[in-house]
Amino acid sequence: MSRQPPRILAIAGSDSSGGAGIQADIKTITMLGGYAMTAITAVTAQNSVGVQGITPLDGAFVGQQIASAIDDIGVDAIKIGMLQNEDIILAVANALEEIDPQVPIVLDPVMVATSGAPLVVQDAVATMRERLFTKARLLTPNLPELELLAGKQLRTTELVREAAEDLARHYGCDVLAKGGHTADERIIDVLVPVGGRMAQFDDARIDTRHTHGTGCTLSSAIATLLGHGQPMEHAVRLARRFVREAIENAPGFGDGAGPLGHQAVRLKS
Repeated sequence: MSRQPPRILAIAGSDSSGGAGIQADIKTITMLGGYAMTAITAVTAQNSVGVQGITPLDGAFVGQQIASAIDDIGVDAIKIGMLQNEDIILAVANALEEIDPQVPIVLDPVMVATSGAPLVVQDAVATMRERLFTKARLLTPNLPELELLAGKQLRTTELVREAAEDLARHYGCDVLAKGGHTADERIIDVLVPVGGRMAQFDDARIDTRHTHGTGCTLSSAIATLLGHGQPMEHAVRLARRFVREAIENAPGFGDGAGPLGHQAVRLKS
């Protein structure tokens, strides 16, 4: 009998066009050999050109989804994505109080879509920081999110690193600061572990508009690889490779920022 797959719970919103959110999470987890479970926080009407509507679910029901999945199936790693309001954030935080603290939680502090549309009520950001950041093993902010969290513009890689170090030190978790939103020819991501050696990942930028769901894909890939037992730096390295291959194999759908080609990637952990 083959080894059981790691059980990965994705807590995030649904993307009706299939490119980001829960749909991207399920594809990523499955392609990386995990067993995907979900707690849907909101349903959206969206596609490659924007977000046309968001309907958040009741926080208590989100918590019930988490409990139903974990109480019966169990969990080896958790990925958290879009949490649209304070009610949902508090419900998720309360549900996670019951989780074994050894289970790694990858928190992607989703605040805006690739198209620029806001995905979280601004007043909820403080609650997210207070109740969830300290529970995370890893935070994965992109540049706009890191600037919002730092309260200032971050024009250089050194400033990005310093902001990531401040977050890691304040909340006691590793931070992966993503550089995909810069105008640089190369993408530089910085992993700042708590009390460990900083790692920097540097790749040439892929010339494409098909990047819808890259953040969701990266965070769920890291969570799945951590669920497989990979150490953090190696999990990040492999997850970044998975995302790059998915971008390179994008099917070309949509008139805007199109979805990735998860189905084409065969990446061994």
